[in-house]
Amino acid sequence: MVDISTLPSVKSRRKKRSSLIEFCIQQPLGLISLAVIAVMMLAGIFADYVAPYDPLETSLIEALKPPSWSHLLGTDPFGRDILSRLIYGARTALVIGLSSAFLGCSLGAILGATSAYFGGRIDGTIQRFVDILLSFPLIVLALVVVAALGRSPLFGIDLNLILAIAIPIIPQVSRVIRASALTIRRMPYIDAARIAGYSHTRIVMRHMAPNLMAPYLIMLTAYVAQAILLEAALSFLGLGVTEPTPAWGLMLSGVGSEFFTTAPWIIIFPGIAISLAVFAFNLFGDAMRDWLDPKFKS
Repeated sequence: MVDISTLPSVKSRRKKRSSLIEFCIQQPLGLISLAVIAVMMLAGIFADYVAPYDPLETSLIEALKPPSWSHLLGTDPFGRDILSRLIYGARTALVIGLSSAFLGCSLGAILGATSAYFGGRIDGTIQRFVDILLSFPLIVLALVVVAALGRSPLFGIDLNLILAIAIPIIPQVSRVIRASALTIRRMPYIDAARIAGYSHTRIVMRHMAPNLMAPYLIMLTAYVAQAILLEAALSFLGLGVTEPTPAWGLMLSGVGSEFFTTAPWIIIFPGIAISLAVFAFNLFGDAMRDWLDPKFKS
């Protein structure tokens, strides 16, 4: 009679379950931040069913209403429900933040791994280009890209805005991935792959990339927070998401700042939402680093 506990699939499921339990026990802040991220994602995905009002519906009669049972977080100067706009704004923040972070981290990882693998002049040329990009602060470089590319809305999302946020992420991720890839390049199995006649693309993508997943995932979670914060800053400056699209940064700008003394709930709740999102992704990134990096394990 066969013991099903010895089957590979059962063993792998038990190992994953035990790893998840250990993560929850050893990283309580990571678990809390993951719960906050999950709530944000569920709110954004099911915003059509969760939001009590249409975020674009205006009513001058309901303008500047304080928090009450009918409007839990109050209304803005146009009579729009702030809670509904926050829920739909979570969708905007997550779509732009995740897309920008994934694009920037992926391109940066490919650039860093390629630079470390080839070395020599190719490495020197790529690193000088990276140094030029690193000399600009994130917000300044994003402003330059947005001003140069203009706007390209598609399904309510500005594709050029995603690209503008992703470009400043590329050099920072590239530098970190290059440092890890330099160590992997000296491994015997990389030399064996070269001797076997494998192409450079196969060696980089199939032999080096899997060993770079830990730092890649750590930076991906961390840069989602930066992307959300950068999108909010650009929207606040009028270069990001435009009206009437619900966006947290957009809710802080414009007429919202003019009613700070008479209707503070207009900017307090979007500020809290941005802070929670940034803290959650940063704490989850730290927890992922402590969990995946052997140097940080006790």
